[in-house]
Amino acid sequence: MRKISFLSLAKCFNGCRDHTQVTGVGTRIWNFSDKAIELQVRVGSILKKAHSLKPGSSKRLKCKSIYKSYMPGKGKGSNGGGMRSLLYYYDETCQPYIWIHDTGCDFSRMVKQQYISLEDLRDCSEIRIFRDHQRGCISVRKKFRSDFC
Repeated sequence: MRKISFLSLAKCFNGCRDHTQVTGVGTRIWNFSDKAIELQVRVGSILKKAHSLKPGSSKRLKCKSIYKSYMPGKGKGSNGGGMRSLLYYYDETCQPYIWIHDTGCDFSRMVKQQYISLEDLRDCSEIRIFRDHQRGCISVRKKFRSDFC
């Protein structure tokens, strides 16, 4: 029979948290395709920020910081939106999301459009982006956070 050490038990409890609450850990997004991609933070059709990922590289994104930074009226020091809400029209249903822009895409073919929602960033510990050579587009594989405890 295996002994359970105090350290392993502490790791278990420290790893367990309410996943409805946003963790500070974030989600690691890997580019396993053969060409560079852009991760574009968007609210509706408005581009807020872009991160370039070379093949084989990764980027850690946190849904809580994206939500706080790019939701109208939700950012630091904003009082009900202020001037920020006057600059653009936001639908109440518009939530920030990550658009995966395939820089090596063949625009003559219809491709499946890929995006990552804030729920994906909250629920997944890792997201891997691959190139599907048969369909000529990228595909996304998600690794969900474990609910071990």
